[in-house]
Amino acid sequence: MGRYIARRLIYLVVVLIVVSFITFGLMHAVPGGPFDREKALPPEIMANLEKRYHLDDPLWKQYLNYLYDVFIPRLTTKPPAGTLEDDFLINAKVGGVWIRWMNFGPSYASRSRTVNDIFRQQLPISAQLGTLALLVALIIGMPLGIIAALKQNTILDYFSMSVAIFGVSVPVIVLGPLLIWIFGVTLKWLPPTGWGAKPPYLLGFLPTQWGWDYFRFAIMPSVALGLGSSAVIARLTRASLLQTIREDYIRTARAKGLQERLVITRHALKNSLIPVVTILGPMFAALVTGTFVTELVFGIPGMGKYFVTSITNRDYPVIMGTILLYAVFLVIANLVVDIIYAYLDPRIRYE
Repeated sequence: MGRYIARRLIYLVVVLIVVSFITFGLMHAVPGGPFDREKALPPEIMANLEKRYHLDDPLWKQYLNYLYDVFIPRLTTKPPAGTLEDDFLINAKVGGVWIRWMNFGPSYASRSRTVNDIFRQQLPISAQLGTLALLVALIIGMPLGIIAALKQNTILDYFSMSVAIFGVSVPVIVLGPLLIWIFGVTLKWLPPTGWGAKPPYLLGFLPTQWGWDYFRFAIMPSVALGLGSSAVIARLTRASLLQTIREDYIRTARAKGLQERLVITRHALKNSLIPVVTILGPMFAALVTGTFVTELVFGIPGMGKYFVTSITNRDYPVIMGTILLYAVFLVIANLVVDIIYAYLDPRIRYE
């Protein structure tokens, strides 16, 4: 398993280089530049800006410099001093050696901030929202799918699948304002906009204070974002569990006189979860990267605002950094799913 994980981590670097190459090419293929305005800047100012951010270099040189800044770690025995520490996303001391890694560069639109500044302040909020939405999807989706499978063709089955169809059919841009109108404006139970956690964050993204003040801001956006995924989990859990409980070994377990509860929980449910686990990795990455609309609807200060404006402003470093970071989420989430496979099905080995 250790060799398999190491091999996958090496593949991660290859994937990130390919993603960076495609993203870099597409960004520069689109007409316009980061400093093009409706009223054109004087040529001297434009030349100074391009020289400051090395945009006057050939494209191949810009790309190689970007790869060097992001992928090659800097090692030093002296502690980083001054603003240099903020230029790198990772600053760690290992055995007397300082490791500084991942310099995503300055933001062209927010001149006083680097891309790492934006990541440190906004990305934890998007990660919290995506994680809570995944929990909502699991808490709602799995019980609905299990109930629908065990009570097939009953009113409970029809109710569960109706909830699932509703979740798939109603997008966030419709469900979000509806929740705000009901629970935020009419009933005044929950705040219609905002987010309850503020820096510093535990482990880089976890809020340091948990309580009602935090969750009352998170309930509506988490439900709006997670309900669609819960519908997918419910339908997949129902189909997988129905197929599993018709297998021969389930009939054998029942014939041996095992209680129905033990047959379902110990034998059927564990095997039926394999297809569900398969989609959790891409689903988590999709929820974290798909918070943009939810953040705009609920006024949450996450990455959504910056990513959308960075595309319209041609803010190349923010676009590149955000896409690379989300690619890391996707690959690592899939790696975790593969590791969970080995627990759910011992026949699976990765040697």
